[in-house]
Amino acid sequence: MVGAVGAVGAVRHDLPEVDDFTRPYWDAAAQGRLLLRRCGDCGRAHHYPREFCPHCWAGEDRVAWEPASGLATLYTWSVIHRNDLPPFGTRVPYTAAVVDLAEGPRMMTEVVDCEAADLRIGMALTVTFREAADGVWVAGFRPGQGQSSSRTQEPPAARR
Repeated sequence: MVGAVGAVGAVRHDLPEVDDFTRPYWDAAAQGRLLLRRCGDCGRAHHYPREFCPHCWAGEDRVAWEPASGLATLYTWSVIHRNDLPPFGTRVPYTAAVVDLAEGPRMMTEVVDCEAADLRIGMALTVTFREAADGVWVAGFRPGQGQSSSRTQEPPAARR
């Protein structure tokens, strides 16, 4: 994610730059759903979203959005104790992680609701979403393989 301007005009380094291509991903996240891209030629899923297949280079007409299960295993992590980029400094310590999604791709993310001492490579995780800014929901993961999607906050639609 590149720095984006928050509601009060301050640059935030945790917000996506949503465009027409990525809008389905961010709209799904706001509904508590994780999306992936899958290639119709080679059949492989990938994440982060790209218009082409990074495995076989099939074009955008051969790659489509699909719902992910929300299940993953922990590949690696690092507990961040200092980050001077806004707003990360107010959130330390936090656990930056790479997870292996059940569908195959690896994803950079954050592990929440788990003490660092309890983290284990290969542990089961499930997706959760948090509202990073008004209407901007980001995926994170927490321990366990229960339901495929959960929230740390209610989505905007549920609050109405």
